[in-house]
Amino acid sequence: MLFNSYPFILLFLPAVLAGYFWLGRRSNRAPVIWLAAASLAFYAIGSWQFVALLLASIAFNYGIGYLLIAAELAPMQRRAALAVGVAGDLLVLGIFKYAGFAADNLNALLGTHVAVHILLPVGISFYTFTQIAFLVDAFRGQVAAYALPHYALFVTYFPHLIAGPILHHKDMIPQFEQEESKHPHAHLILCGIIIFAIGLFKKTCLADGIQPLVALAFDARSPSFDQAWLGALAYTFQLYFDFSGYSDMAIGISLMFGIFLPVNFSSPYKATSIVEFWRRWHMTLSQFLRDYLYIPLGGNRRGRALRYVNLMITMLLGGLWHGAAWTFVVWGALHGAYLCINHAFNALVPAIPSPLARPVRILGAVLTFLAVVVAWVFFRAERVDWALRITSAMADPLNIVLGREEIAALVQVTIYAALVWLAPNTQAIMGYDHGSRRVGESLREGRLRPLVLYGASLVLAFGILGIQSHSEFIYFRF
Repeated sequence: MLFNSYPFILLFLPAVLAGYFWLGRRSNRAPVIWLAAASLAFYAIGSWQFVALLLASIAFNYGIGYLLIAAELAPMQRRAALAVGVAGDLLVLGIFKYAGFAADNLNALLGTHVAVHILLPVGISFYTFTQIAFLVDAFRGQVAAYALPHYALFVTYFPHLIAGPILHHKDMIPQFEQEESKHPHAHLILCGIIIFAIGLFKKTCLADGIQPLVALAFDARSPSFDQAWLGALAYTFQLYFDFSGYSDMAIGISLMFGIFLPVNFSSPYKATSIVEFWRRWHMTLSQFLRDYLYIPLGGNRRGRALRYVNLMITMLLGGLWHGAAWTFVVWGALHGAYLCINHAFNALVPAIPSPLARPVRILGAVLTFLAVVVAWVFFRAERVDWALRITSAMADPLNIVLGREEIAALVQVTIYAALVWLAPNTQAIMGYDHGSRRVGESLREGRLRPLVLYGASLVLAFGILGIQSHSEFIYFRF
């Protein structure tokens, strides 16, 4: 079931909200069980054959977590329990996501013809990383004992289950335990609807609207310079509004339940460096990779050379997390190299004089964006050689077509670029602050109320009218 579908908007979401708040008048735990059951139903509608796997994963990790939290184990036993838990999670993820990739590469090396076709469970990357973080924190003594219904809801919570954000137990489970969120809050419901409407518009009108232009580069056998750049830029903006739209819709849906999700997307194309880009793009994944991979590898504590090695390892694995293909490995390697260059520049270049600060920031933003666009070509391409064909065309300014189709595409891409760089993001519009549990203060105080409400109604109407029957979110395949 998609957020941008009529059954979800008109049937599923209203029914789940009504049941949640009705039960909230009678019990503090019953709404949690209801929401967990509804989340499983949400998952089952599209991936019923993997519900048992999801439940088994929850039971396995909850059991390991209980051993780490409540059982009085010796230090070696605790380490063994953590190792079993993390290894079990990674083994399941590896089988379902990477077995086919490994078989293909072995076939290429050995000349064999072993065929491995395993259907990828939707959301497995997200709920696996979520639970690994839980186990590691439990081992570190940073997790309290949680009731099974609250833990199950933490893993299955449907606004995040399919495409993130990667949730952290300390942010979510305490909210599920609070009685206050079980009662309807008119202001939060209104703000949630507005944020959902903005996200729906981004997805159905903006992301889906520019998607046809992606074919200029990625479906052409020999794209010209302008076609390669227009197609690459079209995908750059499609992915931006697709992921931004999903992130907004997830936050908006959750807010209707009185639950605050972490911000996962914050105008990343406004970043003036790759380091800043990764603080704005898929922010919860960046935090997970930093806290549970980069820092345990040693981070920057063992000298500059090993820091760069750790960055490369982290980003290579981050690329593989997105998909089992060499294109994702190259994408991760590019971003690893970008980060190494960025950190080396910061270490070697003296402080920028104040008069040059603004021009340098603008130049940094342009270079960062161009580097990101080139990397997205590998992220989107089916094969590395196809990506190289596109990047070669992007480096050949003598081969230009610029016909009627290309001029129309240029106009559309320019409009999207203006929206990305000049328009405020949803957090700025709505004053959404996950950390302080605040949202929509201008709306609450009556300031901008008519403008926000009328604008949200219009955006929601256009978003609903723009719904297409097969318009999946790009991150669904990860």
